[in-house]
Amino acid sequence: MERGSLLKARAGGKLHGGNHGIAPEEVVAAQRARMLVAMIEAAADKGYAAATVADVLKRAEVSRMTFYQHFANKEACFLAAYDMAVEIVMTRITGALAADGTPLERIDRALDAYFSTLAQEPQVAKVFLVEVYAAGRPVLERRLATQAALVDGFAEALGATRPHQQLAGEAVIGAVVSLATNRVVAGDFAALAGLREPLMSSLIRNLVCGRTVVRRPRAADPASPR
Repeated sequence: MERGSLLKARAGGKLHGGNHGIAPEEVVAAQRARMLVAMIEAAADKGYAAATVADVLKRAEVSRMTFYQHFANKEACFLAAYDMAVEIVMTRITGALAADGTPLERIDRALDAYFSTLAQEPQVAKVFLVEVYAAGRPVLERRLATQAALVDGFAEALGATRPHQQLAGEAVIGAVVSLATNRVVAGDFAALAGLREPLMSSLIRNLVCGRTVVRRPRAADPASPR
């Protein structure tokens, strides 16, 4: 898969004047998608604080009036663009978790999907992991919800239902996200793929095979075999 292909696919083709045979609502949807992609690109390239509405207009090739028909301001556009970035990443992860296999196999595939998507989509990765912190409380709240969804997905795959298991899963996801963020901030996207195996070997396998997730019978446990 070519770098940036998932993001570019969201933008579609640019519509020009004339009878293009597309329904008005499809034209509106296409304009919105182009603006969201343009916001992701501008925020990734310049940083959220430096990116402007004018940058979005230029990249998306839309008018200022069109922009404000869709978004109240830059923050509202970025919030919607962040949702697009989340969709790109989470679709790959949830697909991997939903596939058949043992818990370890499913988690392994999900980590591979996560790191490979970030590596293939560097602009999405910057918005998803870095620029989100500069965009204000509403976007940060959305980020927390996204990370909670990751924790829930991994916990379900592992069969982790108890509070201490949920906490352990939250710690693991926090470590995964932190390690990925460090590489993205450094611009070392090639190093992302190398995180999967150490994480699986040193952290996740222990979580799955140890007492944290798999409850082993104890002598005092009435459910233990006699």
